[in-house]
Formats: sequence, structure tokens, C-alpha cells
Amino acid sequence: MRHSISSTLLGILIILLSACSTTPKKPTSLPNTQIDKLKNLRLDNRLPVPVKGINRNELRDTWGAARSQGRNHEGIDIMAERGTKVYSATEGLVADLRNNNLGGKIIWIIGPAGSWHYYAHLDDHKRGLNVGDYVRKGDLIGYVGNTGNAHATAPHLHYGIYLNGKGRGAVNPYPYLR
Repeated sequence: MRHSISSTLLGILIILLSACSTTPKKPTSLPNTQIDKLKNLRLDNRLPVPVKGINRNELRDTWGAARSQGRNHEGIDIMAERGTKVYSATEGLVADLRNNNLGGKIIWIIGPAGSWHYYAHLDDHKRGLNVGDYVRKGDLIGYVGNTGNAHATAPHLHYGIYLNGKGRGAVNPYPYLR
């Protein structure tokens, strides 16, 4: 009897551990109809500042500044307190949501005209936000932090815009936000 209970408990434990495993999920494919719709929309030449409580006149153009390993800054840094809400600057599809060494906690959103919007160094993503979610301009997507290679800096949002695909064709977001 004791052996039977032990075997049953072991079986339950194995099932629970399997359910909690961190096996990477298969990438979610994005709906082509929504991507096509977005490609046919015009990207506004003036976008809202994606950080709550930050006025346009508080922004500093950090585009092109020197970065480690001979890189140039492909975006602007919007300084704010840790945990400040970050909103999507456009409507679009959440295309990538992860943690990496350079950007820390990041979000990529495919927006109007096929533009790609990069939000990096987040303290956290909005709970429940997933790849494939459709967001509207002004929707909460995350919170300001200093993750990734920004761990030794003040909390801020790194915001980048790319016009030729994910990570390709970087343009200065400063004029869009001013």
C-alpha cells in the first residue's frame, strides 16, 4: 500500500513538473491579413511620446550617438522613472516579445506602412501581452526600466523605428515624436 501511494505521488509530481517546464514555445505565426492591412496604412509623421507623463519638449535627440563595440545609437532614449507606463506609439501587431542581452526586455511591433517599432530596456512587459496581439495607438505594452546592456544607466525607454523590416532601415524617431 505504501509503495502504491509513493508511486502515485511520484507520478503526480512528474506530471506537475512537466506542466511547469520552460521548454521554448514554438514561434507564433502572425496573421497575414492584419500585416497586409498595416502595410496599407500610412505611418503618421507625428507620433505620440510612448512614455506616460513625458512631454515632447523633454525629449533629447540621442540618435547616432556612439555606443559600445563601434555601434551607433539607432533610436532615442526617453528618460523616466522605473515602472513608468510605456504605450504603443502606433497601432500594430506584437511581433516579438523577449529578453535579450542588448535590449533586455524588449517588444517589437509591426506598425503602419510595414514599419517596425522597437521598445527596449523595459522593466517588464504588460501582463498578458503576447506575440500576435493587435495593439492600438496608446495601448499599454510595458514599463520603463534599465534591462539588458542598460543595467548601469538610469531607467529609460529606448525607442527605435525601422522602415525596411525588423532591425533594418533605422530612422531617427526624434522628428516623429517632436
